[in-house]
Amino acid sequence: MKQHQRRKPNPGRKPHARDMDRASQEQYLAEVRKEYHGADKQHKSRLLDEAEKRTGLNRKHLIVKMGQEESKQKTGHRKRKRIYDSAVTAVLVKIWMLFEYMCGQRLAPLLRQQVDSLRRLGEIRCPNEVAEKLKRLSARTIDRLLSRERQRLQLNRYRNPSLEPLLHQQVPVKTSAEWDRQQVGNVQIDLVLHCGQSGAGHYVHTLSVAEIASGWWEAEAMLGRSQQGSQKAFQAICERLPFAVREVHPDNDRCLLHDLLYQYCRQHQIRLSRSRPLKKNDNAWVEQRNWSHVRKVVGYRRLESQAERDTLQQIHGVLALFRNFFQPTMKLVEKLRVGGKIHRRYEEPKTPYQRLMESGQLDAASKKKLKSVYESLNPAELKRRIEQNLTKLFQFHEERSVKPRRIPTRRMAPHLVRSFMTQPRPLWLGS
Repeated sequence: MKQHQRRKPNPGRKPHARDMDRASQEQYLAEVRKEYHGADKQHKSRLLDEAEKRTGLNRKHLIVKMGQEESKQKTGHRKRKRIYDSAVTAVLVKIWMLFEYMCGQRLAPLLRQQVDSLRRLGEIRCPNEVAEKLKRLSARTIDRLLSRERQRLQLNRYRNPSLEPLLHQQVPVKTSAEWDRQQVGNVQIDLVLHCGQSGAGHYVHTLSVAEIASGWWEAEAMLGRSQQGSQKAFQAICERLPFAVREVHPDNDRCLLHDLLYQYCRQHQIRLSRSRPLKKNDNAWVEQRNWSHVRKVVGYRRLESQAERDTLQQIHGVLALFRNFFQPTMKLVEKLRVGGKIHRRYEEPKTPYQRLMESGQLDAASKKKLKSVYESLNPAELKRRIEQNLTKLFQFHEERSVKPRRIPTRRMAPHLVRSFMTQPRPLWLGS
C-alpha cells in the first residue's frame, strides 16, 4: 500500500480547523472584536479560544487582530469634513458677481471688509455662521469654490495667459529709451496688414524696416504671412540697405520673430532684441513709418492677388527713393516741462540721405554709391511714378471688388406666400 505523504503544518493555522474564506473571517472577527474590547481577561481568553477554533488562525495573530481599532480595518480614504458648504458658495458667488468677477487674492480682503456692510444694507441674507465662514475664506479656497461658476461663465480663458515660446525667452527685451540714437545700423521691423475689414484668408503684407539714427526706410511686399516668406523679404531688404545691420528689433509676432531670423542673425553676427508684449512704443520708429509711408499712401484696402502684390512692391521701391533722398525729417533733441506744458526742441530737418552722409559711419564706397544714386534721381519723375502705380493698384482692386450683377430669373425670384395663396392651382387634365 502506498503511504500518504504527511502535510507540513502551517504555523498560522490549526491543522484540523474548519476552512473559512477571508471575507467570512473578517466579518466574524469584526463581530467578536466588539465584544472583545469590553470584556475582562478570562472572557477575552474564551473568545480567543472560540475564534481560534472557528478561523484556524494562530492565537498570537488573533490577539493582534483583536487589538486593532475598527477604523483601521475599513478600506478606503477618510473623507474630510466639508466646512464651506453650498450655503457659503451661493453667497460667495453673489458677492463675486457684484464686484465684477475678481480673483481670490483681491476678493479675500474685500470679504472681510464688506460682508457685514452688505448684510446691513440688505444686499445679502445669510446667518451669522455663514458670514463668519465668508470672512475666514483664503484666496486659494475662494478660487476653488468659484471654479465651477467661472467655467460656466467661460471666464477661464481671460485668466490663463498663453506661454511664451522658448525663442522669446532667449531674445532680450529692449525699450525705446535704451537705444543709441546716433549709431547707424539699428533697425526695427514690423508687418503692415492689407486685409481690409476682415483678417480671414490669404492677403498681402508689407514688411516695413526703419533705421533709428538716420530714419532710412525700406519695405517689401509679400503674399501671405509665412515665416519663410518674411525671412526672404527681410534678406532682400538687407541687401538693398546702404549700411551694415547691427541690431534687429521686431515685435512679438511669430511671423517675424522665429527660428529662421534667429539663425540668420547668429550667422551674420547681428544682435537681436524684441519689444515688450502689447507695447507699441518700443517699436516707435517703425510704427510711425507704418502710418506715414504705408497707410497714408496705400490706405486700408484689401489686397490679395499677385498682381496687386507686384504693383505694391513697385510703389514701395519708388516711394523709398523719394522718402529717403527728398523728404526731410525732424529729430527730437530734448523735451522741457514748464508748468503743465511740454516744450520740444528739434534738430534742423534733414533727409535720411543727408544724415547717413554726415554720420561718419559709412565707408567711401558706400558714400560714392549713395551720391551717384542721388544725382541720378528726379523727384518730380518719382512722384509721377508713384501716382501711376497707385492708380494701377486701385484699378486692380476695383476690378476684383466689383462683381457683375446677375439678372434675376424666374427661379431666383422670391416666392411670396400671398401669391401662392391667390394664384389658382393648375388643373391636371390627364393624357
